[in-house]
Amino acid sequence: MCAFSLPEIPDWSAARAELSDAMSLAGWPDDAIYDAELALHELYFNAWKHGGSPAPTVVILLLEGRSLRVCVSDDNPVLPEPHEPTDPYAQSGRGLHLVRELTHRFGTTPRKNGKIVWFELDAAA
Repeated sequence: MCAFSLPEIPDWSAARAELSDAMSLAGWPDDAIYDAELALHELYFNAWKHGGSPAPTVVILLLEGRSLRVCVSDDNPVLPEPHEPTDPYAQSGRGLHLVRELTHRFGTTPRKNGKIVWFELDAAA
């Protein structure tokens, strides 16, 4: 029997609740909230796993109720490179592809000590 311990995955539930509450109060539909929560989860997990941040920083901006921007920061300056998964059975490598499909825009912004990975959603007209 092999015993090992994994580093504890940070609790992202507070960020998820803030996102969901803000979008609900602004009148966003449930399907858009679900997409935003899933995209947030992907960026948060990537910041923890690949960015080495024990508790990634999340900033949620609702821009005049018409647009949403979610930013997740980590301390690793290496920018992520989205790629198409080649192995249909791979257990990783689909996160940024998923974010791209769920959101209207996403990207990265380098900063002095790390990076910010962000996505945006536009409200339905």
